[in-house]
Amino acid sequence: MVARFAEKRKALIEAGDYVGLQKLPRNASPVRLRNRCKITGRPRGYIRTFGLCRNMFRQMANDGKIPGVTKASW
Repeated sequence: MVARFAEKRKALIEAGDYVGLQKLPRNASPVRLRNRCKITGRPRGYIRTFGLCRNMFRQMANDGKIPGVTKASW
């Protein structure tokens, strides 16, 4: 939804039409986007490097499905 309004938003900003900007849907704003887990869609506990939530990251790391990740122990 954000990409659909990107050009329109840019044109409205350049024209200085702030009333037109306010008429755009709220969810069209790029600020309202939320990173989500690729597997479960969970928005919380997101690890940006892997694109996973912490639960799926831990499960996949324990199963050995993420190369180079090992469980820390000391």
